[in-house]
Amino acid sequence: MKGVKHAHWYRVPSIGEIAGPEAIRQVSERAESIGYDSLWVIDRLLFPVEPRTLYWAELDGHLPDAYRRTFAPLETLAFAAAHTQHAKLGVSVLNIPFYNPVMLARSLTTLDILSNGRLQVGLGQGWSEDEFEAAGASMKERGKRADEFIRVLKTVWGADPVEFHGDFYSVPRSIIGAKPVQKPHPPIYLAAFEPAALRRVATSTDGWNPAALPAGVMRQMTGAMRSMATAAGRDPEELNVVVRANVRITPLPLGEDRMIFTGSLGQIHSDIETVRDLGVSELFFDLNFSVDGRKIDTLLSRMGQLREIADEVLHPEKLVALAAD
Repeated sequence: MKGVKHAHWYRVPSIGEIAGPEAIRQVSERAESIGYDSLWVIDRLLFPVEPRTLYWAELDGHLPDAYRRTFAPLETLAFAAAHTQHAKLGVSVLNIPFYNPVMLARSLTTLDILSNGRLQVGLGQGWSEDEFEAAGASMKERGKRADEFIRVLKTVWGADPVEFHGDFYSVPRSIIGAKPVQKPHPPIYLAAFEPAALRRVATSTDGWNPAALPAGVMRQMTGAMRSMATAAGRDPEELNVVVRANVRITPLPLGEDRMIFTGSLGQIHSDIETVRDLGVSELFFDLNFSVDGRKIDTLLSRMGQLREIADEVLHPEKLVALAAD
C-alpha cells in the first residue's frame, strides 16, 4: 500500500513501580540508540478500587496493577524529549472529556516546539465512569463533544486571530500564540471502536490507533475507515493506522485463543508479520503490562529482542546489508 512506513516504536515506563526519572531516561535513550522511531506514553487518571465500569481485558474487571502508579503523560514526554534528539513523541491516548481543548492545545504546542516538532497526538473518548466523575466530565454526547474538540484544537493551531463558537466550546476572537512547529498541526490519531468514531477518524484526523484487536477485526475496520474517507472526499492513503502492541511474552507458545501480541517470541514474530501484511503504517510495543516490564534490566533486554524481530520482519533489507558488510 502506498506510503506504508512500517516503523516500530516503543512505550516508555510511565506506569507501574518501575516508573521514575531514571527508568524513563534509560529506556528513552536506549530506544533511540538502537533505532526505535518513537516513544509513547499512556494516560490513566485513577485506579478505582471498586470499579463501576469493568475493564474488558481482565477477567475480574479490574485494571492491571501497573495502573496503580501512573505519571502524567505530557510531562513525561517532555522529560523524554530532553533526553533524546530524534525519536518522535506520542501519547496513546488522551481522553477528550477530561481536557479543555484550548488549554490542551497550548500544552501540546509547547511540547511540539520544545521537542523541535516531534509530537504525535493520540486521542480517545474514555470509558470509565469513575474517571469521568473524578474529572467532572459527562459521558453524554461524547461523540459530538469529540467532533467539536478536534475542531477547536485545529482552530487554535491555525492562523491568528482565532475564533470558535460551538455547542460545547467557545473561543472569543483572540491571538493564541505560539503555534506548533509541524504544519498545519501535529498528527492526530484517534482510538476508535464504534462505527461513528471510526467515521470521525476518516473525516477529521490523520489516522487510527487500535490496540488489542484481532487481525481480522483490524482488517475489516481499516477497510471501513478507508471507504468512509473516500466517501468524504479524502484520499484514504493519507490515513495512518498506528497499532499499539500490548506485548506479553511467555516461555511456551499459547493456544489459538490467545490475544494478539501475547505468547512466545515465535508467536510475537508471527503477529508482527500479520500486522505487516495488513498494510498498517506504524507499530509500537508496550511491555508495561508484562512481567518483563517490572525491572529495568529485563525491560531493556526485551526491547533489544523486539527490535531485532521487528527488523527481521519489517526491514529485511537491513539484515541483507549487514550480511553484505
